[in-house]
Amino acid sequence: MAESVVLDPVDLHLLRLLQNDARTTYRDLAAQVGVAPSTCLDRVTRLRRSGVILGHRLELDPAKLGRGLEALLSVQVRPHRRELVGPFVERIRALPESRTVFHLTGPDDYLVHVAVADMSDLQRLVLDEFTSRREVARVETRLIFQQWECGPLLPPSPSAQST
Repeated sequence: MAESVVLDPVDLHLLRLLQNDARTTYRDLAAQVGVAPSTCLDRVTRLRRSGVILGHRLELDPAKLGRGLEALLSVQVRPHRRELVGPFVERIRALPESRTVFHLTGPDDYLVHVAVADMSDLQRLVLDEFTSRREVARVETRLIFQQWECGPLLPPSPSAQST
């Protein structure tokens, strides 16, 4: 498990601002937080090096890219052994339709969020890329009608850390 990083109020303020707009300039961040731009740059660099900030990413609308149907695939792999699941995960991650792959506990081993063009594309994906694999014992498909993003992952408040 990753070790926690000690964050002071300035770090927390920077993280909250960057989560809302990762393109904010260091000059604007510094002005909002009340520190010099060089201090702001140093702090954000430290947050990156310590692994608190993992990166920046561009979010795309799957529907506008011709992938308007999204689904969750619950996948059971048998036998569940490292030499089989490693290549399985790498293959699934390489599929252009795969958005996220979760390794789970419980009756299903993986939950895969996919985005496809339509129902026939989903059927092709399930049959050709999942159930055709020898290690896949079962696939259960759930269509996503709608999804909502939740708020940014804010670090716990100092009062929550002490309890």
